[in-house]
Amino acid sequence: MFAIAEIGSKQYTFVKGEILCIPRVPKKKEVSLTNLLLIADGKDVKIGTPHIKGAKAVCDVLGDAKGPKRVAFKFRKRKSSQKKIGHRELLSKVRVKEIVKG
Repeated sequence: MFAIAEIGSKQYTFVKGEILCIPRVPKKKEVSLTNLLLIADGKDVKIGTPHIKGAKAVCDVLGDAKGPKRVAFKFRKRKSSQKKIGHRELLSKVRVKEIVKG
């Protein structure tokens, strides 16, 4: 059984027991993801319009992390102008405990 969920503005595919890095969630022990777009269990497939009502994925929060560093370097030739900006996205590691069909 697997599911596709919309978290933030991205879509994540996951199965039970898998560990995911998703955008930072509040400090809790458990998080419920309710924006499930698709649930597939063998030949039984449910597709939402746009979300499946009553479906959710229950996840345990394992901790916080930071994503890879993204560097934006702006350079203007012949003007002695350079600008370097770095950014790291704040993430949470979660383990999918169960997927509930709607």
